[in-house]
Amino acid sequence: MTYLLALDQGTSSSRAIVFDAQGGIVAMAQREFRQIYPQPGWVEHDALEIWDSQLAVAREVLAKANLKAADIKGLGITNQRETTVVWNRKTGLPIYHAIVWQDRRAEPICAALREQGLTPLVQGKTGLVIDAYFSGTKLKWILDQVPQAREQAERGELAFGTIDSWLIWRLTNGEMHVTDVSNAARTMLFNVHENRWDQELLELLEIPAAILPAVHPSAHEFGRVAPEHLGGAITIGGIAGDQQSALFGQACFKAGMAKNTYGTGCFMLMHTGARFQTSANGLITTSAAQSTSTPEFALEGSVFIGGAVVQWLRDGLQAIKGSGEVQALAESVPDAGGVMFVPAFTGLGAPYWNAEARGSIVGLTRGSTVAHIARAALESIAFQSAALLQAMSRDAVAAGGAPVSELRVDGGACVNNLLMQFQADLLGIPVVRPKVIETTALGAAYLAGLSAGVYRSLDELGDNWRAERRFLPTMPRERAAELMANWERAVRQACAS
Repeated sequence: MTYLLALDQGTSSSRAIVFDAQGGIVAMAQREFRQIYPQPGWVEHDALEIWDSQLAVAREVLAKANLKAADIKGLGITNQRETTVVWNRKTGLPIYHAIVWQDRRAEPICAALREQGLTPLVQGKTGLVIDAYFSGTKLKWILDQVPQAREQAERGELAFGTIDSWLIWRLTNGEMHVTDVSNAARTMLFNVHENRWDQELLELLEIPAAILPAVHPSAHEFGRVAPEHLGGAITIGGIAGDQQSALFGQACFKAGMAKNTYGTGCFMLMHTGARFQTSANGLITTSAAQSTSTPEFALEGSVFIGGAVVQWLRDGLQAIKGSGEVQALAESVPDAGGVMFVPAFTGLGAPYWNAEARGSIVGLTRGSTVAHIARAALESIAFQSAALLQAMSRDAVAAGGAPVSELRVDGGACVNNLLMQFQADLLGIPVVRPKVIETTALGAAYLAGLSAGVYRSLDELGDNWRAERRFLPTMPRERAAELMANWERAVRQACAS
């Protein structure tokens, strides 16, 4: 048997999954870690805790599968993107907590860049809008705010990386400081046309080039795990940021194919092939996971709060004891009773890009219950995703393509049948859930398998993909349009607060 190991380092937990060559799950292990909120709008992780949790689950999954390092053909890494770590090359210790992708502290830096009229320059080179979401301004904040950090960086004593780089540094005992194009493309420092760090952008943000990792295609021999970590050396053959990895794991290799991942946030990507297309509808252009050195692109929309709204119902409102209870509570009422929930806890992402928006619940009456709020919370995930897909289809048509005709879905919340049916109803197209919903980890495993020669081609990977259930729209299009209009009205209210 051929086995591949995927490390899936997410926003709220670290996971490890062993796959067989057909993409079937052999064993899985998961461990949550702390979320740190020093002040409103700030979100941090302890990078050492991330490393410890990721190493622990990697060891655990090998034991569960009764496998040794020698049984693993390749290791792939997929990771929460944009989250920024800076560490000392000599000690290997972070100089500050990891600043998480959701964190908004760099907004003043972004505002200054926008005021200088730099949006077209940044978007033209990187495909990104200027936003605190991306790594570059987080890195600038650390260099500006941590004592001696800038001087140390100038002397080449510090290393910057997204979580993939940090994990590989630790796995290789500091031998490899690397990343892949899909993660580099999320920094706001990377020229996606030429697949290299951009000197002009580095100078704009005052980032010394010496701090940056080397960049390679997503399927590449990145280094070997030091034997003491997993009981033997394993080749690291794949890296991709979680959303590009999910696009790859969903076998969306051709222009026009789209997927939506329902995780802490929601992330919709549509492959655009070799065409770099700037969105006219609030989306960003990003590098897709690349098995060769030829640039490939995707249009992306990011919802900051997706499944996290269910965590808020559990931890903040204490309306449920466990996330698994939300479907039953939501189904205890026939609809949301006119309640609309806009979960803008950290502003709104695409296609709105409003950093000042705040969470709001509108349409409450004396008849509203916690069940209506729970249903509205679930529906908010579908409304935000529908706004993304509508924007994506408008961009596709404007570029001479066709609207998205089917949406492949994955991530934890896609197991919620109520949510998936409502999503199909709003979109008016089939929503398709695959047999293996762990497509983020699967994409990383596939990239490692390509690198190791387990797979000969993308066509072979495409043949592995299987649907588990298709959700077909049943709602009249007039009703769906009416609901979307109500949603947009609620968003306007959230933005006005």
